[in-house]
Amino acid sequence: MKNINTVIFDMDGTVMNTLEDLTFSVNYVMEKFGFPVHPSSDYRLYFGNGIRHALELAVPEGTSEEVIDEMLPVFKEHYEVHCLDQTGPYDGILELMDSLKERGYKMAIVSNKIDSAVKELNDRFFSKYVKVAIGEKDGIRRKPAPDTVISALKELGSIKEEAVYVGDSEVDFKTAQNSELPSISVLWGFRDKELLMDIGATVFADKPSDVLDILEED
Repeated sequence: MKNINTVIFDMDGTVMNTLEDLTFSVNYVMEKFGFPVHPSSDYRLYFGNGIRHALELAVPEGTSEEVIDEMLPVFKEHYEVHCLDQTGPYDGILELMDSLKERGYKMAIVSNKIDSAVKELNDRFFSKYVKVAIGEKDGIRRKPAPDTVISALKELGSIKEEAVYVGDSEVDFKTAQNSELPSISVLWGFRDKELLMDIGATVFADKPSDVLDILEED
């Protein structure tokens, strides 16, 4: 990819393996409200478009919006305590970021995860490489709207013609389209290749080092 100097990463399913901690916190809320819990294999497909959307998919059909409103702060309180129990970078991600930094790439993370959790996880694991981390918060539309990407590019001093988006889901692919960025879809995250191909994705990374190889291609 020519003329690219900026890499915008998704978080969950792309740089961070967060599935087990997310599953634990959502199931805590489900039990607290008397609903059936789900295995992580279900939540793998639920996450990607914000926690409210995940809860809407997890609760029994017909559950009111008011109940989901009550569930959200319970989840947030629990997840803020447990978001690091089993969460960590995927194998090879830190090495990828190190290589990107050596080559002068600027990096950001944008996520539909709660902004406080995005910043905490970034500070803990990626602050050496990633200076801009943006999550879901009031006043900015979440992905697939381009708002968080536009904000990240502005903070980095980059323009869209210099950037690529790296994510694992259909939400990420659509975010890249809405932001007018090329995209790389990773295959170690929350979605399968077949689903990503069905929505039009054509550039894939089987492992983190593939991202660098794709960026360095002429």
